Amino acid sequence: MLSRVANCIYWMARYIERADNIARLVDVNLQLLLDYFQSDKTKLDQYWEPILKSLSIEEAFHAKYQLANTDCATDFLTFDLSNPSSIKSCIRTARENARLVRDQISTEIWEEINRLYHFVNAASAEEIWESSPSEFYRQIRQSSQIFQGLSSSTVLHDEAWEFNQIGKYLERADMTTRILDVKYHILLPRVEDVGGALDTFQWLVILRSTSAMEAYMKTYNSDVTPLQAAEFLILNNIFPRAVRFCIRLVDSALRRLAHLREGEFSHPVEKISGKLLAELDYSAIEDVFQYGLHEYLDHLQVEFNHIGEAMQQTYIYSPAQEMGSEVIWHQQQIQQQ
Repeated sequence: MLSRVANCIYWMARYIERADNIARLVDVNLQLLLDYFQSDKTKLDQYWEPILKSLSIEEAFHAKYQLANTDCATDFLTFDLSNPSSIKSCIRTARENARLVRDQISTEIWEEINRLYHFVNAASAEEIWESSPSEFYRQIRQSSQIFQGLSSSTVLHDEAWEFNQIGKYLERADMTTRILDVKYHILLPRVEDVGGALDTFQWLVILRSTSAMEAYMKTYNSDVTPLQAAEFLILNNIFPRAVRFCIRLVDSALRRLAHLREGEFSHPVEKISGKLLAELDYSAIEDVFQYGLHEYLDHLQVEFNHIGEAMQQTYIYSPAQEMGSEVIWHQQQIQQQ
């Protein structure tokens, strides 16, 4: 298949998934923090800085705003087109990629992405957000789920489908580590608060931001603890938003693309993904905490980037057309990451 088609489908899936995760993150934090700190605006505002840091957009934010309070942080994450990771920017980029491969996706997928695009760009979007932020984010999440369902049920599960899967699960793994890393950036007021009510509340927010609370309770049937929450989101093999689960599906899609069996590789990208999957398969959460949770999450994000870059080099980038306009277009697309 054409590298341009593969690239567009890969990024379409990534940006829809990113919009979905940003919507979950902002909605849950907005609801729970308002409940917890409703009488203390200063403490409420302090929780947005770690979220911006975990998403690696704090420099872009502070180029525009001095302080991260609820109003400007939520606007920056939701509507600001100068932020390439805002929900509105993600949906705009996903639609542009979908438009470029309109003949390769189903009518239903195009209509849903188009509907979502017009929803966030309508004059009424900010009015809906102001009257009910939760309803606004619910519509973003719901549209993303419809997109996932249509992607599974209305297109051939061919090479284009594999690039959709790689984009979706690589982005989801990355966002799970970033949401988990929010906990590192939120400092507890006192050492005695470790393991206390505030500490537990913060882990609760992390689990709910990844829609993992119910699955966590079914797995552990106990109170939320740092070790178990981190283990669930990093090493669980059957929860769809856990890092290990996502990388297993990325690795499987890459091997199907190259017609390889497990344990084999013909390009660097399968070697990198297979090595990371093996590391996750044989790691224990005690090892992760001994390494340092923040440092380990950083390590995972670097490996995700390596997989994405190697995938681009193997299937997208075309040296034979180095001087052509298509390569320039591809490089611009790569820079979207």
